[in-house]
Order: sequence, then C-alpha cells, then structure tokens
Amino acid sequence: MTFREMNLNVFAGKPNPHVLFQPRMEPWLEWHRIFNTVPKAVEGKSIRDIYAELGMSMRYMHYYTGQPDPLEWEVSPEVKAEHSGDGENGVRITKTPYGDLVDRTKLTVDKTWRTVEFAAKNAEDLKKLAWVMERTKIHFNPAKWEQGNAYVGDLGEAQFWVPKSPFQALAQSWMDLEDLIPTWFEEPEAVETAMAAIDATYEPLYREIIASGKPKIINFGENLHEAVLNPRIFEAYYLPWYHKRSGQLRDAGIYTHIHVDGYWKRMLRYLKEMPFDGFEALTPVPQGDMTLEEIKEAIGDKVLLDGIPAVLFMPYYTREALKECVDKVIRLFSPRLVLGISDELPEAAGDDGLERVRWLAEYCREQKAG
Repeated sequence: MTFREMNLNVFAGKPNPHVLFQPRMEPWLEWHRIFNTVPKAVEGKSIRDIYAELGMSMRYMHYYTGQPDPLEWEVSPEVKAEHSGDGENGVRITKTPYGDLVDRTKLTVDKTWRTVEFAAKNAEDLKKLAWVMERTKIHFNPAKWEQGNAYVGDLGEAQFWVPKSPFQALAQSWMDLEDLIPTWFEEPEAVETAMAAIDATYEPLYREIIASGKPKIINFGENLHEAVLNPRIFEAYYLPWYHKRSGQLRDAGIYTHIHVDGYWKRMLRYLKEMPFDGFEALTPVPQGDMTLEEIKEAIGDKVLLDGIPAVLFMPYYTREALKECVDKVIRLFSPRLVLGISDELPEAAGDDGLERVRWLAEYCREQKAG
C-alpha cells in the first residue's frame, strides 16, 4: 500500500498496515542549505528524495519544494503598486482613490522576509484595503496542482492550504493586531466591510477547486493561537466562516483540516464545534499547554495530524522521552492519526535531529495502526 493510499485511508476511517509518519522537514532543510550546514547524510538531495529515502510520507506540494503554488492572485490593473528596497528592507506603496497603503518588510538573520509595518493601521486604511480587495480574485490553477501532485507522487496525498479566514487575514497579513482590536471595538463596520471584501476574493477559488475534482485533502492554514484570539470574535467571525468554507469543500467530498499551532487549552471547547475532519499541529506539553489526553477528549474521533512536540527532536530531550511520547500518541489517536511533528522539525536540530527522524520512520513501519 502506498503512502498516498494510507493518507486517504486515515481520513476515510479505513485500516492501514502501519502508522503513517508524515513529518514536515522542508524549512529545516532550506535553513541548513542557506547556512551550509546540511548533514552529510542528505547533502545534495532534494526534499522529496529525503522523504523517499527515509521511508516517510510527504504532505505539501509547494512548501519549500520548488513546485508552484496552485493558487493564483488576479489583481485588477486599476490597482497600482510601487516597490522599492535595498536588499534588506522593502517598501510597497499601493495607490487607492482614498489614499496610499504602505507596508514595509525586512530580511531577518535567517534570510526570511518579515513584515515590520502592516498596510492598514486604522479604519481609514481598511476602506482603502476594501477597495483593493474588491479588485482582487484568487483562482485555482489545475495545471500547477497537477505538477505538484506528480512531484509528491505516492509519498502522500498532495496538499496545499487555502487563504486565511477574513479576520485572521486582517490580523496576520494586513494589520497589526494591536491596531486591529481597538479599530474593531470603535468601528466594527469598517472591519466587517474589509472582511467581506476579503472573503469575496475567495469565491472563484472555492468554485474552481470543487469544479476541478482534483484535490482530496485541503488545509486551512490559520496558525491559530489562543493568546491572540478573543472568544467573542472567534464565535462571531471564525466559526461561521469555517462552517461556510469547509462545508463547501466537505459537501464536494474533500477532506479538510486546520492548522492550530499555538497554545489552545483555553479554547479546547471549540474544537468540537469546528467543522473540520482533522486538526494539524495541536501541540502538547512540554512545548504546548495541553496534554495529549486533553487533546484526545477535545477532538474525539477526528484526525490528529502531527502530535509530537518539536522540542523532542532537540538533544536536550532523550530519545527515550521521544519514544515514550510517540507510543502515547499512537495509543491515543491511531488509526485516526497522521503522525508528525508539531509543528515542524526545528532548524536547530542537526545530525542528531535527522537521526531521530530516521529512527522514527523505521519505528512507525513496525507499529500497527490501531
């Protein structure tokens, strides 16, 4: 049985010959390539070759793989943007009839671009943002999906993630949370108008995904963390949107899961209300704030993706501690389990971290799936 077949079996509730191990190592490999510290055992190999050689399953088609993102942004020629920078700092000025939106990025020490100034700061900027969003559409490109799907091959059911829910998109992509929350309190209509415009950009995307009949499993890459979520906001904006969009996909026979990678103990009660087939990256102690038993009680018979705290791949935790955790995850969640790292193999993990992954891949092939 291929890893692709096993991947679908987990979501379909069908039996598998052994536990499916699907860690995410792509950022780890890219980081070590940037700093010329790739372990000799995998030096010069593609990320796909590493997964295949170690006998592990692969999840995402375009995440640090060199394959194209199957999602494409279409922005009207009406929207004019000017870009400038010096190689370490970037500035984008987007022109609107209501004034300019300005955002700034900076290249960090790990060679990643981070936003240091968001485009929207207040209600007036949200009016400008809504104008831009009304002239933006996001599409699904089947040819790019086919390319990524062929790249992953039988290593797993090739997946990608859809854009963030409207409030989460504002909070993470367009606006500093410290500006968004007071704006929402003082002028909720401005926030809701911008959210509606953001959601409208997704209309062609969901129609085209469903019409293609191609994707089987889709991720909602929300990166949820309770510390930056107000339950009132979550109930008013997040949950209805999840039911709307995940419901569209599930009605079309597409499985969905959502990325929750921060502390979540205070919000555990909401997992039962969330309409997804699975939960990715829920992080237990000693890294997160929930026990595995609390996670199991909260998600019931839904699929857990990952489950092993990333810190257990660092040398200051013993391999015995890693094995003890793995055995508990398998006991509690298998066969409704895609075992992996919550949330990814740490970049600081070197040769020893890679060897722990290698050992775990072999160990999982010996473990019955529930």
